[in-house]
Amino acid sequence: MYEQTLISTVKDHIKPAVLKRNNRYKKWEKGYNPEYDVVIISSDGTIGEIVEIQNLKIALPSKPKNVYKCSQDKKDQVWARLEYPKELSKIKSVFDWEKYPTDFKEEWYEYIDKEFEKREKGFWFYNNGNPTYITGTHYMYLQWSKIDVGAADFRESNRIFFLFWEACKADKRCYGMSYLKNRRSGFSFMASGETVNMATISTDSRFGILSKSGSDAKKMFTDKVVPISSNYPFFFKPIQDGMDRPKTELAYRVPASRLTRRKLNEGETEEELEGLDTTIDWKNTGDNSYDGEKLKLLVHDESGKWERPDNILNNWRVTKTCLRLGSKIVGKCMMGSTSNALEKGGGNFKKLYYASDVTKRNRNGQTSSGLYSLFIPMEWNYEGFIDSFGSPVFDNPKKETKDASGDLITNGVIDHWSNEVEGLKNDQDGLNEYYRQFPRTEQHAFRDETKQSLFNLAKIYEQIDYNEDLRNTSIVTKGSFQWENGIKDSRVLFMPNKNGRFNITWVPPTNLQNHVIVKGNTKYPGNEHCGAFGCDSYDISGTVDGRGSNGALHGLTKFSMEDVPPNHFFLEYIARPQTAEMFFEDVLMACIFYGMPLLCENNKPRLLYYFRRRGYRGYSMNRPDKTWNKLSVTEKEIGGIPNSSEDIKQAHAAAIETYVNTNIGRTEKGYGDMYFQRTLEDWAKFDINKRTKFDAAISSGLALMACNKNRYTPTAKKEYKSINLGIKKYDNTGGSSKIIK
Repeated sequence: MYEQTLISTVKDHIKPAVLKRNNRYKKWEKGYNPEYDVVIISSDGTIGEIVEIQNLKIALPSKPKNVYKCSQDKKDQVWARLEYPKELSKIKSVFDWEKYPTDFKEEWYEYIDKEFEKREKGFWFYNNGNPTYITGTHYMYLQWSKIDVGAADFRESNRIFFLFWEACKADKRCYGMSYLKNRRSGFSFMASGETVNMATISTDSRFGILSKSGSDAKKMFTDKVVPISSNYPFFFKPIQDGMDRPKTELAYRVPASRLTRRKLNEGETEEELEGLDTTIDWKNTGDNSYDGEKLKLLVHDESGKWERPDNILNNWRVTKTCLRLGSKIVGKCMMGSTSNALEKGGGNFKKLYYASDVTKRNRNGQTSSGLYSLFIPMEWNYEGFIDSFGSPVFDNPKKETKDASGDLITNGVIDHWSNEVEGLKNDQDGLNEYYRQFPRTEQHAFRDETKQSLFNLAKIYEQIDYNEDLRNTSIVTKGSFQWENGIKDSRVLFMPNKNGRFNITWVPPTNLQNHVIVKGNTKYPGNEHCGAFGCDSYDISGTVDGRGSNGALHGLTKFSMEDVPPNHFFLEYIARPQTAEMFFEDVLMACIFYGMPLLCENNKPRLLYYFRRRGYRGYSMNRPDKTWNKLSVTEKEIGGIPNSSEDIKQAHAAAIETYVNTNIGRTEKGYGDMYFQRTLEDWAKFDINKRTKFDAAISSGLALMACNKNRYTPTAKKEYKSINLGIKKYDNTGGSSKIIK
């Protein structure tokens, strides 16, 4: 049974008494409420249900007394466009409306006012017996927007999208959204609908469109934006200048009028009309598109497909300034895309998407990009698996289920997707493309091409997919190490903690924990026969830009007679604590707890000196490729292995390559037991010529070298000498033997 995690209801987030009191007096203000850490999208001063979408809490309005029903029968309660009165459908513009008699207009004022109210406050309707709220923007999209198939269907995935977007608009800290989507999700039409919706109620404003190319932006403008605007009812349609079907700019303003000699002679005057003075246009793709211009809304379509020299990151740095005046955000960006391969624009979009995580904010309450990221898995929005109520059919239906067209849905989308994936197992590039087009996870969406990896990417992705299927299990535990009673150099304890820096899959039995051997003034690991650690360290606590690379630590077991899983990565640590000393102490405690030695690169020696100063030189391994007498003075003092040697680089990469081929993905015994996704993803991207960017790959490779050090031990060359044993040799040719002198 599939369990969705995209949207959830937050119970009792606000005390019922407080909620009731403020609802009574309609005191809830639209926007971000810091007291309750919730974004209120209600325009009527009330709060009903509070939902959480991708870690963003959103407060919906309370359910009204009268909710629209298209039928009294539950099974027939679906979204259906409300009928547009025939009397009004004949009216094409406000000029035609003005010609009608007053009593006719009086008859329809209430209808028009209610449509404006729905546009502003949203709309409630019964769907399969459930009162359902949609935002005003969503209502305009469903009721009044014309798309390629005519009227848009109601889909729960689109409802979630518009709820999230409404929160982005309401939150004054937010510049908009970065939407990671699947193919044919309807984003282009939804974004076009919102562009027209906002533009037709905005004065003195500009709306812009960008896509992966100028021709794509133009096509979105001419094929989506303009038709939606043209098909609006007259009471939503502002006065328009120019052609009915413009190619470059849609202008909601009063047309310029020529003053002729006849008008002057007759004393005619131009009727004073008011226009919005608002425009919608598109730009060619480039880093500086819309530079220096003020925008009310910027639509970024196919932002994950910008290829060199165009760069979505550079463009966003420029266009972000178009949406603000000083610190005040005056415009929003609606960005959405599937992702290309990382080298074809997907990598930059990936950075922008993860820089929009709402759980990671600066002191101003903003994400790094200013946007809010949203990912809706493909199972929510896959054609052929949406029932008549707009809900996705995740599992094989147990009763008769039909789609909006009345066709039967016989199986669930999860099974269908799994079958497609299974059929592509032998075509890794085809599989990765399918993942990018129809992703169930963020990792799927950012899959790279197999040809660009140093290691067997097919096996790495097999393992990643397998781990994703296990994501709801408790195989990996997050936690921290600490000294017992806070006393250093005593016993180390592991404490599960969701905010901890360590990921752990195995804890040694009690008899193996804290196994320390003391020889003189030096301490040695007691479980060297069980495994070892690899570490990519750093020396400086902070950097000028505040970034710096992470410190990384990996633990790997060996085959042994102990109760230890063989050849198993059991620990992953990828973090950069506030000080380097905190990192050093973390590494030390892990080594002591497991009783295993550490192989570390000695080009950043502070960690190794830290170990020696604390009396743990015995935990620091010497480079395995040299005998003791061949080590330098420093290497004898602190241990470690250099990263400058080409032989070491090649040996390091070969160690990972061998492990991937034999222990990752599908093996003869089933799937591998490497459960650390960040490390697998680091292996997938590893570039031997840019090793410093891949902290996890460096430390995990060193752990492999440490556990297989015998492979690198130099062997002395054997020299052979001829020894005279005093035995004479004879020449036996001819009739008699002769001594060879």
